[in-house]
Amino acid sequence: MNSMKAGFFSRVFLSLRLIVVTALAVIALGVVGPAQAQDRRQNAPGEFDFYVLALSWSPSFCEAASERGNTGRSQQAQCGGGRPYSFVVHGLWPQYERGFPNYCTRPAPRLERNVMTSMLDLMPAPGLIYNEWDKHGTCSGLGTRAYFETIRKARAVVKIPEEYLDLADPKLAAPEDIEQAFIKVNPGLSSSAISVVCDSKRLSEVRICMSKDLQFRSCEEIDRRACRRDKVLMPPVRGS
Repeated sequence: MNSMKAGFFSRVFLSLRLIVVTALAVIALGVVGPAQAQDRRQNAPGEFDFYVLALSWSPSFCEAASERGNTGRSQQAQCGGGRPYSFVVHGLWPQYERGFPNYCTRPAPRLERNVMTSMLDLMPAPGLIYNEWDKHGTCSGLGTRAYFETIRKARAVVKIPEEYLDLADPKLAAPEDIEQAFIKVNPGLSSSAISVVCDSKRLSEVRICMSKDLQFRSCEEIDRRACRRDKVLMPPVRGS
């Protein structure tokens, strides 16, 4: 009788142990699963698949900042001066086929002031430039100067449609029309390599996928994040 009880309790103990072990495994998968699903290289500098060149529509940024009452230095640098910015570079972002790395070196190597100032014609806010280096540049595997030279080269590859260079009046545009305008003036750029991004009503960015040698290339995940609105507002270029 005692041996039967002992066998019964032993089986119960083993069953409970199996349940606990299984539950812990499920919890562990829930904790680390998304990171592993993103990419097993996980923030290793220089280990990525392609770049995204993000071009921000500056008038939308400034209008949204004004509505929020945001008067920080970056906003003042981009929106308070006299230069009529249209599309400006938000950043050049290393990407995985699924997901992306960021802040790959902590603390980030110091960005020299002269490198920062050399980029103000494309990225018109010092805070933006410093942040892009810390968050994205450290993942490129490049030094500070080489990374920002790569940004300049990537921007030179992309031609901005003429109608957006000096937009004098507010414009309502379909995201697919903005996309097609870029495709028309950039040979080799396809709809699978460009994504138009919006906020609740305005055009935010145009994102263009490029290989490490700065050739246009498709990027399904970036394309899936595109704006789904029928029309987006493009506020006019300041001073136009």
